[in-house]
Amino acid sequence: MLEASIPPNLVQERTRPVSTPANHEPPFPAYTSRFPEHTKDLVMAIIGAQYASAADNDGAAISKILEFIKSSPDIATRPSFWELISVTDPGGSYNLAAIAYWPSRESYEKWGVASGFSEWWERLDVESERHGWFLEEFSPTIDRLETVFSGNEILEGAAHMQEKWSGPIQEHVYWGSMRDRFPVAQTDAITGDTSHNVANKAGVTLRRRIRVPGKQNLAIIRSGQDWSNTYPEERKLYLGTMHPVLTKGMDFLRDHGEDVGCYSCRLMDVVDTDTFKADKDRTFGLAYFNDLSSLEGWSKQHKTHLAIFGGFLQYAKKLENNISLRLFHEVLVLKPEQQFFEYLGCHENFGMLVSL
Repeated sequence: MLEASIPPNLVQERTRPVSTPANHEPPFPAYTSRFPEHTKDLVMAIIGAQYASAADNDGAAISKILEFIKSSPDIATRPSFWELISVTDPGGSYNLAAIAYWPSRESYEKWGVASGFSEWWERLDVESERHGWFLEEFSPTIDRLETVFSGNEILEGAAHMQEKWSGPIQEHVYWGSMRDRFPVAQTDAITGDTSHNVANKAGVTLRRRIRVPGKQNLAIIRSGQDWSNTYPEERKLYLGTMHPVLTKGMDFLRDHGEDVGCYSCRLMDVVDTDTFKADKDRTFGLAYFNDLSSLEGWSKQHKTHLAIFGGFLQYAKKLENNISLRLFHEVLVLKPEQQFFEYLGCHENFGMLVSL
């Protein structure tokens, strides 16, 4: 029995149309998170360091970040989930960070005070640091978040704060299904500001602290792949067919995202928390679009995503839909006040600095 992706407590009388085809039955199941009904908002924060190269990383910065994440005296304010991530950008800069989640804006703010992170962050002096720092923080209300998972066994990201899984949902594997899963889209066109310039720059390091203003209805997508537990034949198939086209699509958004309204895209590796080395069997794309329609447009029309989407359908068909590859995504559409971007000593082609 298929379920609606929007939970009953968030259903409203719809004034915006849906795209679900009549009698649609997805060819394979997908699931979404069911959060406690009292959940009003949550926080996803990315706290990291930027080095000129991976060789410059001495481990001190990530150890300092982990000290704050782990050492809050009030266990109730610690993040519900966190993991380490890394990426080397086209300019050769190595970025190592923690991505962490809190079940409410209130708990995140209390953590910042209790752990000492907020005071430490405000006191950082760019001129005295040997590398850059960055803080990217998102606090959507629960109606501005949608999640989808290929399975209902392994939690990822915000799902660590869910109450339970949904059953198989109807709204997936058709164009427009992402928007149909957003509770806010029942009554709101969630139109972004496409008047801002989206342009890659020269990559000069900025030796100062820069806070980037929030954008109206900025769309954030975190889309993950985990092939760590695939059987040998499926692993070979994934690495030989799916991963190359995924990488090509992420590289396009990274290098030419301005063509489709994408400010920033990073294909991140998940990093081992003991060795600080990348686990190459788990990655996720993290992309910031000026508008949900821009994300939808790239997904539906651009050859790089059509190759990913079409390739996956062929991949699933070859495996007769018995897939051990784990896929997920979480998409946020944010008001300006639900975003915080601050960069200290990072190069100007990083993150939302390209929007200035």
